[in-house]
Amino acid sequence: MTKPITIRMGGYGPPTTSFSKGLKLIGDSLVAAFGDRVDVKYVWNIMDFDYRAEEILWLVEDGVLTLGYQSSSYLTDRVPDLGFVDLPFLFQTRDQARAAMDGALGRFLADKIEDRVNYRILGWFENGFRQISNRLRRVRVPAHLKGMRIRVLPSDVQARTFALLGAVPVRCDLTEAIAGIKAGTLDAQENPFANTVTYGVHKFHHFHTVTNHFYISRPIFLHRPSFEAWPPDVQNAMREAVTRAVAFQRDLAIAEDRDARAAIEAAGCEITELTADEHEEFRAAVAPLIDEARKTYASELFHMI
Repeated sequence: MTKPITIRMGGYGPPTTSFSKGLKLIGDSLVAAFGDRVDVKYVWNIMDFDYRAEEILWLVEDGVLTLGYQSSSYLTDRVPDLGFVDLPFLFQTRDQARAAMDGALGRFLADKIEDRVNYRILGWFENGFRQISNRLRRVRVPAHLKGMRIRVLPSDVQARTFALLGAVPVRCDLTEAIAGIKAGTLDAQENPFANTVTYGVHKFHHFHTVTNHFYISRPIFLHRPSFEAWPPDVQNAMREAVTRAVAFQRDLAIAEDRDARAAIEAAGCEITELTADEHEEFRAAVAPLIDEARKTYASELFHMI
């Protein structure tokens, strides 16, 4: 009997998240199509096994896992072009962002990743628009962030964004961020509401502000040698399954955002909605970064959004 193709998929959240459910849809699709030809296994949250969230990158690149996902910001040091999608206020709406990541911009960035990392990129999960939470005070304008130690993803663009806003950015992995938030050594963080609730940050941060300052996607990447060794029908089925999983996860993400916001309010936290003028203060504060980006990144990238 031919040995089945082992497909190990992993992430860094509990099985209840939209990302884990997306992985399960991929696995279920492959099992339904191929039965005993495939052996699908899951590691929902690598942090449960004392890995850092960022280690999903090498776990897939080295073939320990077959498929994973991670916020694109974690790859900016190796793939500088990804810094483009870390720019603040780059996208105005969810539909605009999705269209860009499913179109020319997503294809361009996937090619850049594959040029430098041992991956095959098959799609982009939605991490979505990010908001600010903190333990100190209500935030309505950049001046309210002055001196706050805020965790940011490992991205120079994101760090510079919050430095321009007056905060003290701290680049660190999710595992370190959770520990710092619990200990109070970090005053603030920025995340979609769903992540804030998934990792229990709302238990420590009373103040939340809807800023929509970044829109972040999570590439779905496979260990390229494994993927390319599969028969064509399995490769095609994986591509199709990922495409369905992206649409499925994005639908779930909308409900997750709504439910997470309700959970934050139910915990007695404050959620601040900015006025148009207040929001414009944030945009104006980071304008120098955008001006610099127009000289750093190819003009074609701006056309792709």
